Amino acid sequence: MSSYRPYQHIERRKSRQIHVGKVAVGGDAPISVQTMTNTLTSDAQATIDQIRLAELAGVDIVRVSCPDEASTAALAEIVHEVNVPIVADIHFHYKRAIEAAKAGAACLRINPGNIGSAERVREVVNAAKDYGCSIRIGVNAGSLEKHLLEKYGEPNPEALVESALEHAKILEDHDFHEFKISVKASDVFMAVAAYQQLADCCDHPLHIGITEAGSKRAGTVKSSIGLGNLLWAGVGDTMRVSLSAAPEEEVLVGWDILKSLGLRHRGVKIISCPSCARQGFNVVETVQTLEDRLQHIKTPLTLSIIGCVVNGPGEALMTDIGVTGGGNGRHMVYAAGRQDHTMPAGDMIEHIVELVEKKVSDIEASKEEGATAKLMDPAAH
Repeated sequence: MSSYRPYQHIERRKSRQIHVGKVAVGGDAPISVQTMTNTLTSDAQATIDQIRLAELAGVDIVRVSCPDEASTAALAEIVHEVNVPIVADIHFHYKRAIEAAKAGAACLRINPGNIGSAERVREVVNAAKDYGCSIRIGVNAGSLEKHLLEKYGEPNPEALVESALEHAKILEDHDFHEFKISVKASDVFMAVAAYQQLADCCDHPLHIGITEAGSKRAGTVKSSIGLGNLLWAGVGDTMRVSLSAAPEEEVLVGWDILKSLGLRHRGVKIISCPSCARQGFNVVETVQTLEDRLQHIKTPLTLSIIGCVVNGPGEALMTDIGVTGGGNGRHMVYAAGRQDHTMPAGDMIEHIVELVEKKVSDIEASKEEGATAKLMDPAAH
C-alpha cells in the first residue's frame, strides 16, 4: 500500500548522473545497493558464486578487490559470468586499474591517497576513457595524504572533503566527468559530517558508507545510524553497508534501510510486534519462518504480523495483508486494511505464504495488463 504522507517525503539532493555499466547513479536514478566480495578474486569460480548469492539478495553493483595480476586476469571471466556491473577495487598499483579496465570492469575504485602521482592518476583516467569505465574517488579517513594530515593534524571531515575535491579536479582537468565520490570513515560523526559538507559544495554523485562498521549486528546498527541520517537528509546516490559478514547480508541490510525510509521497495516488508504475554501465537518464530519462506519474492508488498488485537487492526490498515492473533486457535486475516477471514493456527504459515503469493500474482498480472493496454493504445505513442 503506497503512502504519500507529507511527513514521509524525502527531498533528494540534486546530483549529476553517471553510469556504472547499466546502472545509473545520481540524478533521478534509484539509490543503488552495493556489496564487495571477500573471496580471492583470482579464484574466479568462488567469486562468481558469491556474486550470484548477492544477486539473489538484490544487489545492483558488486565490487571486487584487484591486488595482483592474477585478480585482474580472472576479472574478464567474472564479468562475463555475472549479471551486475563489477567495480574493480584498486590500491597502490595503478597498473591494476588499467588491466581491470581492459578486462571489462564497469568502474574503477581508486583511493587517491595511495594510487601514486598525478601522472599515474592520468594514466588510469585515460584507461577509463578508452574502455568506457566510470571511476569512484574513494577517500578514506585511514589513508589520507600526508600533506592533509600535516595541515589538519588528524583525519577530520574537512580533510576528507579537501582530498575528494583535489582529486575531482584532477579528473575534471582531464575532461573526465563520469565519477562518483565517497568520503568514508569508521567514525559515524566524521563520515556523516564529511558527506554533508561534500554534498553542499559539489553536484557529483555520492557513494555513501560507514567503513569498517563491524560485525553483522554492531555494523548494522552503526551503518543504519550513519546512512539513515544521510539518506533521510536526501544525501546519497549509491550505498554499501560494510559488515564483517557475508556479502549478501550487506545487501539485505542495505535494502532494509532503503525500505524503512520508503526510498526503494523490493520484496515483502514485514511489520511485526516484539511480542508479549498477550500474543495469540509465537510471533518471533512465525516472523523468522516467514522471512525465510518469502525471501524469493521481489514484488513490493507489505505484511503485518501482530500477536494481539491491541495494535493489530491499526497496523493492518496500512499493509497489503495483515494478521492479528485471536482466541480459540483462530487468527484474523486482513486484506487492504479490512477484516477478510479467520484462519486456524495450525495452517498459519502455509496460509499466509499462499495469500502473499496470490497477492503478488495479482499485482504482476495487473502490471502486465497495464503494459499491454499501453502498447495497444495509439494515444500512448
